[in-house]
Amino acid sequence: MNYILYAIPFFLVLIGLELLLDRWRGVSTYRFSDALNSLSAGLLSTTVGLLTKAVGVLSYTLAWQQLALFELPANSWWVWLLAFVFYDFCYYWNHRLGHERNVLWAAHSVHHQSEDYNLSTALRQTSSGFIFGWIFYLPMAVAGVPPLVFLTVAALNLLYQFWVHTRHIPKLGWFEWLFITPSNHRVHHAQNTAYMDRNYGGVLILWDRLFGTFQEELDEEPVIFGVTTPLASWNPLWANAQFYVALWRDARRAESWWDKLRIWFMRTGWRPADVAAKYPQSKADLSQFVKFEVPLNLAQKVYAGVQFSLYVLGGTLLMGQGAELSLAQVLLGVAWMAVGLYIIGSWLENRPSAKRLEVLRLLLNLPAVWLALQLGLLTAQPLLWVLLLGYSLLSLGALFWAPRGQAVVPA
Repeated sequence: MNYILYAIPFFLVLIGLELLLDRWRGVSTYRFSDALNSLSAGLLSTTVGLLTKAVGVLSYTLAWQQLALFELPANSWWVWLLAFVFYDFCYYWNHRLGHERNVLWAAHSVHHQSEDYNLSTALRQTSSGFIFGWIFYLPMAVAGVPPLVFLTVAALNLLYQFWVHTRHIPKLGWFEWLFITPSNHRVHHAQNTAYMDRNYGGVLILWDRLFGTFQEELDEEPVIFGVTTPLASWNPLWANAQFYVALWRDARRAESWWDKLRIWFMRTGWRPADVAAKYPQSKADLSQFVKFEVPLNLAQKVYAGVQFSLYVLGGTLLMGQGAELSLAQVLLGVAWMAVGLYIIGSWLENRPSAKRLEVLRLLLNLPAVWLALQLGLLTAQPLLWVLLLGYSLLSLGALFWAPRGQAVVPA
């Protein structure tokens, strides 16, 4: 069962409730473009996951079949409990090294780039974590945890983490000693020096207390969310590529071949001495911290929100049919999603080319749907074409009618 797919309506309802709670309390934990960017990264991750999830599933299954030391029954409650705790232990080390090694941080940093903290941040996930993430869970396969049990507890671990991404829930007393909570997870998303690289557990905070990585949220140290090298973009493709590109540039500039290789696996932030001297990097003064923002008027926001809703529906459709899709169908879905979300990101950044790209996106919807019909991804119905044509014409009309603010090109 795809637990994440069935959880999507609940995610959206809870985000809506959090927005209402914001209004009731007179606070603002959401910004339109930041939240849309987080959701875009999540949609891209789930779509790309249709192509990449086989890496983790097949590697785990193969290890279980060939290397398992025990035959653990999938119908025993204690196996499920053991697997749940075991998974969280493996997740702790995956998560911790994801902060401590350059190439792993390149993937995981996507989840931390938001400078806000709300339930939409929970859905902001990487599209490249599959490259190394599967390695950390092989001990479970060797111990004999069946693949079905592994996949289920992995989904439950991820679902648990959704609710802790909120600023509305205070400390929870004794619960803080055992479990990950909104308070101690806010610490994890901080870029403050006092909070940096702490509280890695997925469900249990016990691992952090045991291995010395726990940090309590302090009243005298308000959390500043985000990463020390800001993304400064609403483009989900660049969000996934940013740190990889930075590592590649430093590796290419390094004189030593040893430095070119080891930079990828050194501690996060390590740079070759010659590169650091020639291309110094300065960290922002958090006392002067200003969140990245690009001014948009109401019409621009409404237009972006309506267009984005199409990708929410498309992404849900792809997830629902994922197991039945051919490689060609999945590739089409990934390409359609990536291009569309990139262009919506350009619109949110108010780039001079945004309107031209948006026209291109709308025109490409027609051949994209035709190709989807040929591949059997959609049912060939005249109503579909009528709806698509009407949607495209209305969008084009709104595109040229809606007033645009002054063009801004982010640095």
